[in-house]
Amino acid sequence: MEAKVFKEAIENLVKEKGIDADVIYETMELALTSAYKKNYKSLTNVRVDLNRETGEIKVFSYKTVVDPDELVEVVVDHTVEGEEIKEKKPLEFDERIHLTLEQAKKLKKDIQIGDTIEEEVTPKDFGRIAASTAKQVVIQKIREAERDVINTEYGDKEGELVVGKVTMEDVRNYYIDLGRIQGILPKSEIIPDETIKMNSIIKTYITKVEAGTKGTLILLSRNHYGFVKRLFELEIPEINEGLVLIYSVAREAGNRTKVAVFSETSNVDPVGSCVGEGGSRINKIIEELRGERIDIIRYDKKPEEFIKNALSPAKNLHVLVTDEKEAMVIVSDEDFSLAIGKKGANVRLASRLTKHKIDIKSQSQAREEGINIIME
Repeated sequence: MEAKVFKEAIENLVKEKGIDADVIYETMELALTSAYKKNYKSLTNVRVDLNRETGEIKVFSYKTVVDPDELVEVVVDHTVEGEEIKEKKPLEFDERIHLTLEQAKKLKKDIQIGDTIEEEVTPKDFGRIAASTAKQVVIQKIREAERDVINTEYGDKEGELVVGKVTMEDVRNYYIDLGRIQGILPKSEIIPDETIKMNSIIKTYITKVEAGTKGTLILLSRNHYGFVKRLFELEIPEINEGLVLIYSVAREAGNRTKVAVFSETSNVDPVGSCVGEGGSRINKIIEELRGERIDIIRYDKKPEEFIKNALSPAKNLHVLVTDEKEAMVIVSDEDFSLAIGKKGANVRLASRLTKHKIDIKSQSQAREEGINIIME
């Protein structure tokens, strides 16, 4: 292999894969060293030098200057209570890898014990043999480097919104092309009853990023409550700018979601900002969620007021916080079904949103239990 061609091949790898050139060169040097040892039955005292400027490959054999009487090897003999016990064992002087100081000074006058003397031993056909032998090793190392690049890019994206193209489908999953990597969207994580079309561009939420031996696993979701939160950040400028804050989100995908918002800026209406003029902003989010109903709730520091707001659209109710995380709610008979919601969804979501266990009773039920509340 010509040095120029070799260098151009590495430069192409750097451009195509986006991998640091030093990583590729270091990997190649290790692979070529292994190739030389295997094909030329070499001892371990060799190194391969790959010139970054020219692409030229040279193999060097080296000998270490030693004192034969003090030649030892430090080895771990055994372990006691987790502590390694190391011992020094004598080594035999091997003229293939060792030089005495006397021998070495004949070659280099200022040489010292521990220094090395190198000799180039590059075979004429080494380029061909090395390229063939090292190919699989290099591919493996490059894949590892690519995984590192992907891990760096996606390692901190758990909990983020990403956009990708639907490229494949099997019995359990959709596979989403995210650019450098493919994400997995389990069919259990899509919005109930939605249809995902091949080659369509969709938004998803990253629930898990995990580096493994076979690559980086990226799990996606469209029914996670965090998906709604990220859509609000995307579509509502005031949230993106920090003028409106999301306190909590409670979701039953495909059915209903409640989002509690507030603002620390007095002239900003947090609910109005999320709805938009004529519902323009919230409608974009509802469309992305395939018609899922969204209640935008005004967060209040007073738990009684927050729970009242969370039980919207029910209006006529009285809240008594009985414990730090428990509350009793008395609702007018007319609004009782609204407060409970279809199959209990409204009160269930309100409980998650406010982080309170809500015990809800109609006004007539409360009277039967001896609780008399005058509604406002």
